[in-house]
Amino acid sequence: MIRIEMNRVTGDYGFEAKDANGHLLTTDTSPENGGLNAGVRPMQMLLMALGGCSGIDVVMILKKQRQELQGLRMEISGEREAGKEPSLWKKVHVVFELQGNLDVTKAERACELSMVKYCSVAETLRLAGAHITWEVRVTA
Repeated sequence: MIRIEMNRVTGDYGFEAKDANGHLLTTDTSPENGGLNAGVRPMQMLLMALGGCSGIDVVMILKKQRQELQGLRMEISGEREAGKEPSLWKKVHVVFELQGNLDVTKAERACELSMVKYCSVAETLRLAGAHITWEVRVTA
């Protein structure tokens, strides 16, 4: 079982999350919603989690394929449902930017495998109704 500890630390809505290993993350909401903008918004954190999960998958897959990955950057954008509570992610788009001496077909396949088969965060978002798309850019 995973355990996360949450403590309110800043203003009304600023929390510090700590995992079982002592890693910290700060969350908050916008000033428009009464927060102090002192941390990551929880819904943005879901997109960050998608990037972290998928990034790990892509690196693992390319290592197994003996590809020479030198850099990996992702841009993740999302659109939430308007006028609903809760307002879920309805569209998410990931741009994978990979650098190195890579076979483009293998790089594209690694990203696809992550997004459709291995990334638990992507599947969680999909089950909640999000439409996830991605593109892959490879440079030497």
